[in-house]
This record gives sequence, structure tokens and C-alpha cells, in this order.
Amino acid sequence: MNPIIKGYLQLTRPANLPTSAADILAGIAISGFFLTSSQESSLGWLTVLLLMGSSVLLYASGVVLNDVFDYRLDLVERPERPIPSGVVSLTSAAIFGGALMVLGILAAFWVGITSGVIALGLGASILMYDTLGKHHSFFGPLNMGLCRGFNLLLGMSILGNLIHWQYAIIPIAYIAAITLISRGEVHGDNKKHILLAAMLYVMVVLTITIILLYTGQNILISLPFILLFTLLIFRPLLKAYKENSPHNIKMAVKAGVISIIVLDAALATGFSYWWVGVLTLLLLPLSIFLSKLFAVT
Repeated sequence: MNPIIKGYLQLTRPANLPTSAADILAGIAISGFFLTSSQESSLGWLTVLLLMGSSVLLYASGVVLNDVFDYRLDLVERPERPIPSGVVSLTSAAIFGGALMVLGILAAFWVGITSGVIALGLGASILMYDTLGKHHSFFGPLNMGLCRGFNLLLGMSILGNLIHWQYAIIPIAYIAAITLISRGEVHGDNKKHILLAAMLYVMVVLTITIILLYTGQNILISLPFILLFTLLIFRPLLKAYKENSPHNIKMAVKAGVISIIVLDAALATGFSYWWVGVLTLLLLPLSIFLSKLFAVT
């Protein structure tokens, strides 16, 4: 592969992008889209693809611009990254990230005003995190979680309203946990953060289970997804706590990010049909495959 093309791909963290698309499918399921006649319309499926495309573009813009703003730090800690290594210039990366964000917002507005406004909010949250949020021990994880919350809302907006908007708290808490874990990715020694993350993980699992039980959704069909999700996130987290090395912490972060797909599959199944959950889960092997080729963090 051409090293410049590979450099641009590395900036977008391809393995993470399917997790963003999974958020959209979960949000669409929560909106009730799959339970209406809308799914029979080719126009309806076009809006699904547009929202997934918008989400992927916005996510890609966020990680690209994150590398742009982290340029000086990466010169010291991650000199192999595309920008500090000189494969992609700082200016080119900034233009690339900005263009991705604009395209993502435009795609959302193509679906509707509600989707477009949420995409604007997501874009603002991304920029807030990349420039300021990540430097704060409390607001950083919250800011990153807010980005995922907006992403779930972007999927919910497909019908032009935000029914069950309160469920966006789930990805907010979950991503905040992953962000806490990542604080020791370079130097290790973050057992306190791992304990806080474990508590947030437990809260997320319990919240999903209670919501599906309380609302009378497909809890029995969703249960295998919930159990798989729990296994995938806690095994590497426990290992990272026992042996608090940068490598194990990085693996816990990687597992947490990729497992978002399983979390979304559980929600998608709970609020729609089993095949929607399976469709969402199919993004998992794609993400795992890409994670072997490109860095997740």
C-alpha cells in the first residue's frame, strides 16, 4: 500500500469506525424505525446509510483532528504516528479532518433538520474534546462520553424526533469508563482509574438489563448479547488491574472500544428484532480484522 494513503488511513483509525456505525443502528432501533413500515421503503434505508455515513465521517474527523492537536506530544510519545513521522503533513491532516467533519454534518442535514442539528452538536463536542476536554481528568472522560451520546442520538433522529433520548446516558457512561482506562496507556500505573471504570462498566450492564426488563423489551433475546458484552470488557480489564502495564491497559482500551458493537447489538435487539442485533454484531469481526492492521488508540 502507498505509504501516504496508509498514513491517512491510520489517522482515521479504521478499526474504530464500525463501532460508530453500530451506534447509529442501535439509535435507529431505539427510535422504533425497524418496527414501522419505514423499513420497507428504499428511501428509509437510504436515510439509514446516510446517518451511518455521517457518523463514520464525524468519528474519523475527530480522531484525525485529535492527532493534529496532539502533534507536539506525539513527537515525544508516539513518533511513529503519521504526522510526527512526516508521512502526512500537519496542514494536510488538519484540512483532511476538517473536510471529513463538514461532509459528516452535511450528510446528517440531508436526512433532516433534527439530524443536522445533532451532528452540529456532535461536531462541537468533538472539537471541544480534541482542544480542551482531553486535558481535564474529570471533564475529559465526560466530554468523550458526550460524543458517543450524541452519536446514539444521531441514530434516534431518523424519524425526526428523539424518543427515549435519555438512553444516551448509556454510551456516555461507557465511553467515560474507557477514557479513564486509557489514562495509563503510555506509562501504566492507573489502578484507581481502572476501579472507577469497572464501577461504570457494572452500571452500564445493569442499566441495559433493567431498561429491557422494565420496558418489557426482548430481554431473553438480548441476554446473550449482554453476557458476551460483559465477558469481552471485564476479562482484559481484570488483567490490566492485576498486571498494570501499558500493554495490558492498551488491550483493555482496545477491547472496550471494539465491544461497543456488542453493546449496540444488545440495544438493537432489545428495541427491534433479533436480526437487527445480528446485523449490528456483524460489524464486530470487521472491527477486529481492521484492528490487526491499524491501531485502535
